[in-house]
Formats: sequence, C-alpha cells, structure tokens
Amino acid sequence: MDMRGFQQYKEQSVNTMTQGELLLLLYDELVKRLTQAELALNKQSYELFEDSVQRGIDITQYLSDTLDPQYEISHELDRLYEYMIYELGRAKIGRHLEPLAHVKTMAGELRESFREAQKTSGAGKQAAE
Repeated sequence: MDMRGFQQYKEQSVNTMTQGELLLLLYDELVKRLTQAELALNKQSYELFEDSVQRGIDITQYLSDTLDPQYEISHELDRLYEYMIYELGRAKIGRHLEPLAHVKTMAGELRESFREAQKTSGAGKQAAE
C-alpha cells in the first residue's frame, strides 16, 4: 500500500471533519493512549508507558488550550483538565495504575457526554430545517 496516499487520505479525512467529530476523535485517542499505558505498565514496558502517558497529557493540555473562555462551561472543563493532567503526572512519576484508570474513566465519560450533545444538537438542526 502506498503510504503517501494513505497519509493524504488521513489528512483529507481530518480536514473535512466537524468540530464535534474532531473533539470525539481527540477523546478516542486519549482513551486509546491511556489503555496503551495500562497495558505497558502491566508488561513493565516503562518507556512505552511513559510515552503513552505523556501523549495523554499532551492531548489533555490541547483540549484545555482550545477552550473558549467566553463560556462558563469552559472554566469548569479547564479545571477538570487541569486535574486530569495532575493525575496523569502522578501516574507517570509513580508508575501507578489507579490515577491512570481514574482519568481514563473520566475521559470516557466526557467523550460520551460530548457525543450525546453532538447528537442532540444535530437533531435540533435537522428539526429546524
């Protein structure tokens, strides 16, 4: 398979996604990285564990950085993301599963909440048309 063609396809896919779809993709990637970190820690593959947790921190920081401060919910989400980053740091430094699992659960719940909100807002748009 031509990897350049695949890379172009991926870029085109991302460029045509809605903001809601991109947000869900970020949450999917966050949960995936945290799952990868759990598996790596169980296998005592510490380099992969640390890389996966760091990627989770980077994604969470990006989510925080892209919040729009004009909305009240953004302040609450920012505090939540800050807590998640703190917990991921604890997991990384101490090589602990508990904070990692906690953040993974939180990320999954947030993903589902945004998915439901996207469905609801999509249904509202369709009814208005």
